[in-house]
Amino acid sequence: MRVERHETEETQWEVARREPPQALRPLLFRGAEGWAQTRGRASDMREVPFPGVPLILNLGPRWEVDDRSLGSFAAGLGTAPSTVRGQPTWTCIELRLTPLGAFRLFGVPMHELTNRAVELEHVFPEGRELEERLRETIGWMERFDLVDAFLLRRLADARAADPGVAWSWRHLHSTQGRAPIAGIATELGWSHRRLIARFREQVGLTPKALARVIRFDRAVAALRGRAGIAEIAYACGYADQAHLTREFSELAGLSPKRFRRDQLVNFVQDG
Repeated sequence: MRVERHETEETQWEVARREPPQALRPLLFRGAEGWAQTRGRASDMREVPFPGVPLILNLGPRWEVDDRSLGSFAAGLGTAPSTVRGQPTWTCIELRLTPLGAFRLFGVPMHELTNRAVELEHVFPEGRELEERLRETIGWMERFDLVDAFLLRRLADARAADPGVAWSWRHLHSTQGRAPIAGIATELGWSHRRLIARFREQVGLTPKALARVIRFDRAVAALRGRAGIAEIAYACGYADQAHLTREFSELAGLSPKRFRRDQLVNFVQDG
């Protein structure tokens, strides 16, 4: 486990990270992260679509997510930005699940979560008990142990994803959202309608919408570097810079230039 501590004149916070057990790794983009801000100010965070499912286990004050008050929560795949408001001090554990990992662990049709966040009990009936136990536990190592044990128990009784959907997800992700959807259906021997229905149930978005989010997520990552907007548009599979700008307007609510500037400002403020 690794713990990083940061402090500026205005804020004090830490993040703890640990790799998950081998059995959970195919279900996660990365290991659990524990976050705690012990001194600071209330903040608004713009969360943009990415090809995964965030799961927040809350150990502090409730969050405001798109003007809804939530404690521990999960949010499905989406095609629009969200605003998350936190209090001056807060503590949580964040997991980023793959769509099919969320489908297996939650056991609900993923279209029920599309473009929305729900309280933890919606996907884990025993979620309140988990949250209470985490609040009673002090160290990050012990908290991660509780979360891993909980997820492993859920996984033991989990329904497997459709092999065709699993292959399609991996193919779309590995090709950075550029694989032709018609080609995927042909490869599987499925009709376009069947492919869409299976994706809505087990992923939450249609294959076309998922490919769009995957491309957008790659562009978001590229904006953290120094490449020009036109160069990023070409590298991420957009027709031109105008196409990239339209996608950012819809998916992030900002232009690429404004998004990059806001990222830089937040980085400087965090020190």
